[in-house]
Amino acid sequence: MSTAMAADLTSKQRRILQYLRDNAGTKTYFKSRLIGQELGMTAKEVGSNITALQDGNFDVEIEKWGYSSSTTWKVNV
Repeated sequence: MSTAMAADLTSKQRRILQYLRDNAGTKTYFKSRLIGQELGMTAKEVGSNITALQDGNFDVEIEKWGYSSSTTWKVNV
């Protein structure tokens, strides 16, 4: 990940990215609702911020996987 790209992230986006990095080694699928509960955000906040992470050049690959009681994201590190 380039330093310039990391500097362009908001604090919420950096927190989500770090959460995914920390947990993607043991899990593959994450629900916006559950990420939000862990980080003190709403599912909507997670969803709107995670799209910036999808489009960026980071060491985490994020794919919108499905929607069932909250958007599910497939994450690979």
